[in-house]
Amino acid sequence: MRLRTRLPAVLFAAAGVLLLGGLAPIALHGNGGGTTVPGAGAAPADPLDAGIAAAQARLRRLPGDWNTWAQLGSAYVERARVTGDPTYYGKAEEALHRSLDLAPATNWAAMAGMGSLANARHDFHAALDWGRRAERINPAAGSVHGVIADALTQLGDAPGARTAVQRMLDVEPGVSSFTRASYDFEQHGQTEPARAALERALAEAAAPADRAFCRYYLGELAFNTGDAQGALVQYDAGLTADPGYHPLHAGRGKAYLALGRTADALHEYELATQALPLPNLVAEYGDALTVAGRLDAARQQYALHAVQQKLFAAGGVGDRLGDAVFLADHGDPAGALTAARAEWADRQPALVADALAWALHRNGQDTEALTYATKATALGWRNATFLYHRGAIEHALGNDADARRDLADALAVNPHFDALQAPAAQQLLTSIGGRP
Repeated sequence: MRLRTRLPAVLFAAAGVLLLGGLAPIALHGNGGGTTVPGAGAAPADPLDAGIAAAQARLRRLPGDWNTWAQLGSAYVERARVTGDPTYYGKAEEALHRSLDLAPATNWAAMAGMGSLANARHDFHAALDWGRRAERINPAAGSVHGVIADALTQLGDAPGARTAVQRMLDVEPGVSSFTRASYDFEQHGQTEPARAALERALAEAAAPADRAFCRYYLGELAFNTGDAQGALVQYDAGLTADPGYHPLHAGRGKAYLALGRTADALHEYELATQALPLPNLVAEYGDALTVAGRLDAARQQYALHAVQQKLFAAGGVGDRLGDAVFLADHGDPAGALTAARAEWADRQPALVADALAWALHRNGQDTEALTYATKATALGWRNATFLYHRGAIEHALGNDADARRDLADALAVNPHFDALQAPAAQQLLTSIGGRP
């Protein structure tokens, strides 16, 4: 067994979540299908499905087993993440409520599961409340601190999230805690510590899915810092570890697009979205098709994006941030601003500040937009999209000196940061006398 040492707070300074809900937070003995346990079918092929079948069998024998109901609910949250099917959220809620009905007082596992579910549905205030309730009962559970860290990160409380991740590292160092630490480093502009934390997570990863998860985020970090070829190496290694980890195909898609291999990029995006039709991946595929000049196919993907957003909303997932980001660049600036203002009223992390800044810019409200663009970059995040947005806003306000600096910085961080916006950034920079 590898010895695990405590990592000091000075090293892992703050926290974030790479996937809302993260890895399955509760050790899974089983999983199931709502509060009415269905009959077992053929033997599942993967561990998560195997856990589902085991939980079904146990709950048929012991329907009052509140702990298995809690594990079941948390597994449904994970299943929704893996499949992109938001109907699992309703099943997770039923199972977790069943667990809490059976054991309401000390059932920290179900409370943590409810927190994970709330994070997945973007109800971060509720997630924080559930996480704090679970923490009071079992402060030694790493998953509890993960729920809290995820919620605080998304609410924009960086110091609070930092504390939660340190506690998670103290009690349960592993893939989930190291990846959260990595994301915080990235948000603070500390790329090398972010990479080191992901490498540590990879060293801790035993299951193929965990190794693929780590490789995916090593690829994302490489891509976000302008290394498309290095990102492709990580995505390829992830698919070698687990061919069923579908986000890796989307990663390969954007890496291929950056490397000029458009046909390969479209093929990878097709594979990703057929298996995992998440709204953000569908939108990325549409943008890649637009770049390739396949406008009719792109419109089909944008229409699918709208359908998927509605399906997720029906499953209880509120995604005003996703709406704001998409609408700002796809023809509905007024809708983008409505969504962004509503999201900012609820929570204030850097991603929402950037979305609001860009929506304000798209509506010609650049003085106010600059205030939020400055908030977006306050942590020091070397995010090319943030820098491009701030540069475009500065140009609109007549401040071309700062605009040239920020636009050049954006393209230095990652010249291929977005299929549509990176070329726009390059064109704008050239037009005002700057160099990428």
